[in-house]
Amino acid sequence: MDKEGIVKINGKTFVVTGGGNGIGRQVVLELLRRGALVAALDLRTDGLEGTRALARGDRLATLVVDVSDREATAASLDQVVGELGPVDGLVNVAGIIQPFVRIGDLDWDTIDRVVDVNFYGTLHMIKAYLPHLLDRPAGHIANVSSMGGFLPVPGQSIYGATKAAVKLMSEGLYAELRDTNVGVSVIMPGGVSTEITANSGVEVPVAAGSAENSRLPVTTPEEAARIICDGIAEDKLHIYVGKDSVAMNVASRLAPKQATHLIQRQMKALLSS
Repeated sequence: MDKEGIVKINGKTFVVTGGGNGIGRQVVLELLRRGALVAALDLRTDGLEGTRALARGDRLATLVVDVSDREATAASLDQVVGELGPVDGLVNVAGIIQPFVRIGDLDWDTIDRVVDVNFYGTLHMIKAYLPHLLDRPAGHIANVSSMGGFLPVPGQSIYGATKAAVKLMSEGLYAELRDTNVGVSVIMPGGVSTEITANSGVEVPVAAGSAENSRLPVTTPEEAARIICDGIAEDKLHIYVGKDSVAMNVASRLAPKQATHLIQRQMKALLSS
């Protein structure tokens, strides 16, 4: 970050988790478009190959990494530095949702997997890369939370809990690093048209879950990536992605009970399926 509070992207090296699909893939492509060198990390080889096919030039490295594996995330730093040089920024996008069921009907294995990927995966990457970033002239960490991290979504309560944890952890990290060379952003997307349900191994009834049946606006992954990269470049602490996230942030502050009721009505069909 320079003295004007602007995070430089051109010519810098960024690591993006979840870079093989959805928002993560588009963040990789947007960072490349803005002149960055990028390491895309993902669990799936085919997803990374798809990202590489869309990328141009030789400024992209791809690594198969399971972010829930602490040793694998730690080892990834040396791999990235070996291929692209020192890292200047980390964008934690990797995440999964839960099946659309109530907490009482959610099995422990699924709960553990959601917590391991969403919360511990983010924490693993921060712990692995933060010492390196502190040694750089300037660095930045951006963590994807969710609109569900500040607004309860029935049927996604464990997912939301992990994203709320990511939000508060990011805000705490921002406070801890405020007098250092490392900036922090927390990203809160609303509805984004990605394949997160399929990638999470979750089935959604088409009639209940289709975007056209929702009254809330949906953001494209490409637009989400532009908003995210703009927010990082402007060194924002909170980056709200989508009109729904912006609106529900205001609504949840002014009338939290009514905002919860609105989301409950939106999710009722899914929970009844």
